Amino acid sequence: MSSSFPYPDFSNVVVLDNGGGLIKAGLGGERNPSTVLPNCLLRPISSKKWITPPPATTTPNSDPLDLTSAAVRRPLDRGYLINPDLQRDIWAHLFTTLLRVTPSHSSLLLTEPLFTLPSIQRATDEIVFEDFNFKSLYVADSPSLAHLYEASRSGPTGRLVSKAQCSLVVDCGFSFTHAAPVFQNFTLNYAVKRIDLGGKALTNYLKELVSYRSVNVMDETFLIDDVKENLCFVSLDVPRDLHIARKTGRDNLYRCTYVLPDGVTHTKGFVKDPEQAKRYLSVTHGDTPSQLEANKKEMDQIEVTERSENRKREVDFSKNEFDLTNERFLVPEMLFRPADLGMNQAGLAECIVRAVNACHPHLHPVLYESIILTGGCTLFPRFAERLERELRPLVADDYQVNITTQEDPILGVWRGGSLLASSPDFEAMCVTKAEYEELGSARCRRRFFH
Repeated sequence: MSSSFPYPDFSNVVVLDNGGGLIKAGLGGERNPSTVLPNCLLRPISSKKWITPPPATTTPNSDPLDLTSAAVRRPLDRGYLINPDLQRDIWAHLFTTLLRVTPSHSSLLLTEPLFTLPSIQRATDEIVFEDFNFKSLYVADSPSLAHLYEASRSGPTGRLVSKAQCSLVVDCGFSFTHAAPVFQNFTLNYAVKRIDLGGKALTNYLKELVSYRSVNVMDETFLIDDVKENLCFVSLDVPRDLHIARKTGRDNLYRCTYVLPDGVTHTKGFVKDPEQAKRYLSVTHGDTPSQLEANKKEMDQIEVTERSENRKREVDFSKNEFDLTNERFLVPEMLFRPADLGMNQAGLAECIVRAVNACHPHLHPVLYESIILTGGCTLFPRFAERLERELRPLVADDYQVNITTQEDPILGVWRGGSLLASSPDFEAMCVTKAEYEELGSARCRRRFFH
């Protein structure tokens, strides 16, 4: 697969997917962003200065930054810009040190959350045009870019989205989750539904569970993020899995151990026994007790064989560590059952149905047939399978339900932006600095149909 899209060279367009958790940034026309970095400033306990975190694409040989108990400052809260000065500092580092672009000779394609307030839009425009002097700006929302990228791809989903020109994009991001119908590359704002849950809320919930049951990790944001990404999964049968998680010893297929960093030999936490952590894969939907027992014996045999092979290179694990059992599937369960936490909000499946029902009835069958999952939270194992099982009973029998997870849910929106930035019509869609200075932010924003 080529490293760039089949359009002319528009390398003077900076594509910036400015998420609440991660910034994805690069040049228009490329297939992948040049850099992916956390959208925050850090202050490790060993430092008195706030520093910019290293990109997630840092080479494995570079010294990892010790993020144990690091303080974190974020420019976005609940998805919206609350600290423009902090965002300006992060972008300055991004443009000068990482991307090495000259803003005054470049255009900017920027993603912005749905329903952003005019005051926040003004603050963003000031940073772009007055602080960095970009020559032009185009603002897009995530669902329309995810739709654009899927429509450009080959394969059954791409062909369907391209032919019908509409899809339902489910964006489970850092700050919240949107179910957004997209029609002819425009997000239908009147039909968008939102759940106030995202990756940050899931991490905070896991912090509380681990702190209550094992060891205080309320200050360990990056550590618990790693635990969540490596060990959590979506349950297909919660009562059965809760029953398994209550078992002791080898009968508990969900128990696994996470080792905390000691600050000397390793500065990052890690899973003590990766094979043990994968034992949950032996449990499939509808397993009977006898099948579970047979699966467990088979997994035990594999584990014994691998342990004998790895015994020579065993490490001393007499260090801080904690066990996880039902936390592994109760944390992602929040997205499907927010009411269990006392939140007066619908689960994801009901949220999708409400979004579809807000559209014209002629669109209903096509939207259910082209549901696109994007955002980091959709990376939980079995996420799409669970969503389909929850959604199917809520949808009319004569409608097909087809759910597609993007090949890379974290980069999918950025790739859609890169595709748009490299199209021949892009410059005509932008607002120039001269237009901004003459007309102001509010008039210019009307061009983006938000």
